[in-house]
Amino acid sequence: MGDRPAALQLAALLLLFVFALILLEKWSRRRSKYYQSLSGNVAQSRYSLRGLRVWAAWLVCLLPALFGLFVPTVLFLWMTLSHADETLDGEFLVLGTHSLILATLTALIAMGLSLVMAYGLRLNSTSLLRLGVRMASLGYAVPGAVIAVGILIPLARFDNTLDSWMRATFNVSTGLLLSGTIVALVFAYLVRFLAVSFGTVDAGLAKIRPSLDDAARSLGYGPTSTLAKVHAPLMGSSLLTAMMLVFVDVMKELPATLVIRPFNFDTLAVRVYQYASDERLVEAAAPALTILLVGIIPVILLSWRIAASSTRYHQS
Repeated sequence: MGDRPAALQLAALLLLFVFALILLEKWSRRRSKYYQSLSGNVAQSRYSLRGLRVWAAWLVCLLPALFGLFVPTVLFLWMTLSHADETLDGEFLVLGTHSLILATLTALIAMGLSLVMAYGLRLNSTSLLRLGVRMASLGYAVPGAVIAVGILIPLARFDNTLDSWMRATFNVSTGLLLSGTIVALVFAYLVRFLAVSFGTVDAGLAKIRPSLDDAARSLGYGPTSTLAKVHAPLMGSSLLTAMMLVFVDVMKELPATLVIRPFNFDTLAVRVYQYASDERLVEAAAPALTILLVGIIPVILLSWRIAASSTRYHQS
């Protein structure tokens, strides 16, 4: 109890430091504007390696992927298939369903909130609105356990106050309505990962020229219609990228999930942590392999899209 004021002061200093860094980064590029070119990007010249440099480049690029990805994947796959009766059971499906629901729901909400925030700044970039957006972007720099405790304490007080009032007034117990529920868990994920989604959406929206807004307004479109019929189609890749990034982060998030999750509502990340803590590596193989695949597939898709776009630009 005596360490609580010191911990709160440390957390406040951390938040102020992160907020100052965000303001400094925004100030450093306050006059920078990047828009999509209608005529296509200028093809960049390529530098071809020859001789030993080719093998050296292959070796430098291959070793991290070999020991950091391929070897663990093969090991997890071997343990999963060799003990399929112990790993691929009904409990594994339940854990996968829980993780999938939480990740999908959070990704959709984060993408929607980020689009509203970024478009609000585009329409009316007031000081108060910019401050609110900066505050909403602080969560990614704060540890998940700190966010979980910061969310759980006020929600628990609200639930206890409401339960006491309902008992005294109507002799009815409401129990825990928010704390220890999926609602609180998704809210913690949004606080933690909203900055990831907002950064991607805001960057995609900033590339759209303001002249398109003026053209849409001249055709009779309002702000909402312009967003739905002009900006959203042009930002399809940015919105998809924002959703995938949040989805992957939620799938592997552990500290906030451990603190806030409802009873008997574990996820793949929680189960991997529990099995690894007990040195039950065989049981942890299947959930770990699933998290690995979920994390690597979006990266492969994004890399493929970037490579395809680069190839089209070079051909044009």
